[in-house]
Amino acid sequence: MNMNKIMKDLQKMQQQVDRMQEELAERTVEATAGGGMVRVVCNGRQEIISIDIDKEVVDPDDVEMLQDLVLAAVNEALRTSQEMVADEMAKITKGVNMPGLPGF
Repeated sequence: MNMNKIMKDLQKMQQQVDRMQEELAERTVEATAGGGMVRVVCNGRQEIISIDIDKEVVDPDDVEMLQDLVLAAVNEALRTSQEMVADEMAKITKGVNMPGLPGF
């Protein structure tokens, strides 16, 4: 194995990963719960960008339901964002064969 080629390939891959992370920070996913009553937007850094709650779902006598809806929407948004990142990472690492390195 040519170590210089491996190092160049790794540097190129790191640049691609850096670029991908910048792009994913700008991309968003959306998840809803309660038939759209709670909507959560998350970016590719798994940061919650916004949470919108329909007034109709706000019931002071049933706070637990609202909490459950928010939790469900947030978890779904995060899961979808993680899948988006994994899909993009797979594009970068596709075809990489680095024996002896973890994950390859």
